[in-house]
Amino acid sequence: MPLRECIPGDFHKRLHVRLRNVALVALLLASPGFGHHSDAGLDMDSTVVLEGTVLEYNFRNPHVYIIVAVADDTGDTVEWELQTSSTITVMRMGWTRDSLAAGDDVTFSVHAAFDGRPYGLLNTIQKADGEILATSFYDTSGEPRIESPVALQSASSLEGKWIADGDKLVDYPGGFDGFFRAQLTLNDKALAAQAAYNELSSENPNATCVGRPTPALIVNTLLYPLEIEYLDDGDIVAIRSEFFDEERFVYMDGRDHPSGSDRFDLGHSIGRWEGDVLVVDTRNFADHRSPYQTGVPSGGEKHVVERFELSDDGTRIFVEFMLEDPEYLVGSMTHRRELIYVPDHEMVEFDCDIEATSRFVTE
Repeated sequence: MPLRECIPGDFHKRLHVRLRNVALVALLLASPGFGHHSDAGLDMDSTVVLEGTVLEYNFRNPHVYIIVAVADDTGDTVEWELQTSSTITVMRMGWTRDSLAAGDDVTFSVHAAFDGRPYGLLNTIQKADGEILATSFYDTSGEPRIESPVALQSASSLEGKWIADGDKLVDYPGGFDGFFRAQLTLNDKALAAQAAYNELSSENPNATCVGRPTPALIVNTLLYPLEIEYLDDGDIVAIRSEFFDEERFVYMDGRDHPSGSDRFDLGHSIGRWEGDVLVVDTRNFADHRSPYQTGVPSGGEKHVVERFELSDDGTRIFVEFMLEDPEYLVGSMTHRRELIYVPDHEMVEFDCDIEATSRFVTE
């Protein structure tokens, strides 16, 4: 799934996809699913179309996995392991816990692993009755499967639930990692660390249900809404995301950051008001091996400043962040987007499953 960056005045150009007929009508879509690790080790330039029988349908986070028995050219059975997106994401595209079952005959298209093992990122899977389950956000006409919400309700403050306005974002091929590859300038230390990184190993933090700290919460808002809540009469602002059940507390009582020796997975956040704009300053991050899903680490010098501003009509907020980390990055990057007020959205528990999250690991 391509990630999109906000460019004021531009409209998102819909991705056009093609149909291809192989045995049963198998739908081949150009956009891969949005995963917690990138497409390293997978052939994202082509797809393999196969027929088989479902053995397992594991509806867990951070990925739904499907095991399909496929007969090879010699008649032997090979078990293909198909990775999709999170349960939250595929449910927004119409999947349910009962979409597939052991014994279902299916035709599927997949971006296969380069190393020849029967593993891949699922594009689409078609059941014998013709029903197609897709992991792309687009249908056969190029129209989105998940529409951006319409701003119908107004908030009187930043409190509430908010999701990105996808119509004001532009595609970044590669998803989450593609966004950061395009935005970040790496120094020599970062380049060396990136070259040494094996994403398909236990070195990947996501293999142990470790999520990605801010600004990931903002970047992920196309798929996972964020929630803002004032606590303790406004002395604390809670910022939450469905993705990996992140909950961060911003201290508004005038305190400073602790000493640099005190470091936290989500960093330490303090805030202030500049007029009606909430400014959040986050430092003291714990080391993270791949917060941008590219193999570039972050460390104790990482610094993020976020700004949240309510629109005049209360239907959306303008969100901006500045990211810098002189240990690994040259200069800083900024990003701005609009989030739409979605008060009726139910925040779903992510509940990362340790077995499901490590299934991609090859060593």
